[in-house]
Amino acid sequence: MIAHVFGKVEEKFNGSLIVDVNGVGYEVVVAFGDYEKAMLGEEIKLYTYHHVREQSQELFGFSTLAAKKLFELLITVQGVGPKAAIAILSIAESEVVRNAIASADATFVARAGGIGKRIAERVIVDLKDKVGLPLRYDNSTLTGESQSMNHSDEALEALMALGYNLADATKALEGIPTDLSTADRVTQALKA
Repeated sequence: MIAHVFGKVEEKFNGSLIVDVNGVGYEVVVAFGDYEKAMLGEEIKLYTYHHVREQSQELFGFSTLAAKKLFELLITVQGVGPKAAIAILSIAESEVVRNAIASADATFVARAGGIGKRIAERVIVDLKDKVGLPLRYDNSTLTGESQSMNHSDEALEALMALGYNLADATKALEGIPTDLSTADRVTQALKA
């Protein structure tokens, strides 16, 4: 299993990156946000999901561990394969997508390319209780540009690195002020 790749972005095409890792180029399919942020010639670290089928193998990459865990949950839903999961994660930042699922917003999920109303509703039904509680943000946060979103994401990442699953990490952060530093938020979550 390839857990992550770290190397220089050599090429970008059709939603994929070629990442050169010590002379070996890995083709990694990424969500739209990660694709846009990746710059040719710069180093990048991507957490990866190695998808093996009878006829092919593909690497799917994510800039955050939380995005990878959400991807892994999405592909457990009947009718959602890796490409559809990447399409869902391409709508917005992974925390915004997770929050939409937790809030039962099927219309938001259905905005993904190739995802119809029925599949979006199935995603909500299957994952609503697995992604944690919805977090309440002001309107500026829903665009993915707020500082509180960034703190929440970093604290969520830290808790997941400590062994929490996505739902438990989200629940642990519920009610902790988002204006605190990441370290303070994680400390308070661990005490709770």
